[in-house]
Amino acid sequence: MLKKQTAISIDACVAQHQGDRAEQQDRVVLLSHPSGDVVLAVVADGMGGHAGGALAAQQVIHTARGNFERYFVRHESPQQLFEANINEAHMLIKALRFVNEKDPHSTAVMLLLQSNKATWAHCGDSRLYHFRGKRLLSRTTDHSYVEFLVANGLLSPNEAEKHPRRNVLVTSLGGIEAPYIDYGEANDLRAGDAFLLCSDGLWDYFTDAELGLVVAKLSARRACDALIAQARVRAQGIGDNVSVAVLKLVGNQPPARPTDSRKRRGTSKSSRRHKPADAK
Repeated sequence: MLKKQTAISIDACVAQHQGDRAEQQDRVVLLSHPSGDVVLAVVADGMGGHAGGALAAQQVIHTARGNFERYFVRHESPQQLFEANINEAHMLIKALRFVNEKDPHSTAVMLLLQSNKATWAHCGDSRLYHFRGKRLLSRTTDHSYVEFLVANGLLSPNEAEKHPRRNVLVTSLGGIEAPYIDYGEANDLRAGDAFLLCSDGLWDYFTDAELGLVVAKLSARRACDALIAQARVRAQGIGDNVSVAVLKLVGNQPPARPTDSRKRRGTSKSSRRHKPADAK
């Protein structure tokens, strides 16, 4: 469990499953800033054939980690950090084409938690959800072909769920054009708020309401385990890579009463996108 030095603690967990694919091309990480006051979560879903996608996703994580370690919390904005992470990773992924003779691409979704504020950015169709209890407050919009059709009134949300090109992105890191980045933020966070970041190998099998209910009811670790297990069942043997990060804001518990010395002593531990028309 990661804790902020405030009246609210962060119960956080990241988890992955290879699914039914030959290789795990997703990457996920949860980082604590050297100052101890800021947390960064990142999910990247790599694409580009054997090894290429994994290299692209790993580059997103490597770039984010390096920039976050050098991030000046008081002098740089979250947007500056996100722009540097995504644009630098984009250029380095493009360079991988010449080194590895692959066509690597990656999505990216990032969440920065500091004080009582959350800021996020994404490119592609890896998603971020913000829940208060089980109620959905906001969700990122995929940079995908079908979401473009929905936004322009050419396709209904129900039709989009079954569309044959629903996995085609219109932007990504590593594409010919510069990646398109969307930003979001939430202020006045409180105990009961939760954030879920995940690749499409997870969200593809759930409604927003189902995700909110699981995250609200369970600890971060148990929520990750339960969501992955259910996604595997619903995938029916043809599931994609799965990556998920859950961050829950919980109120600190009051100090426990001193244990009666006559009693037995013990301890307890509680611990889809502006991709170039590529289908993943």
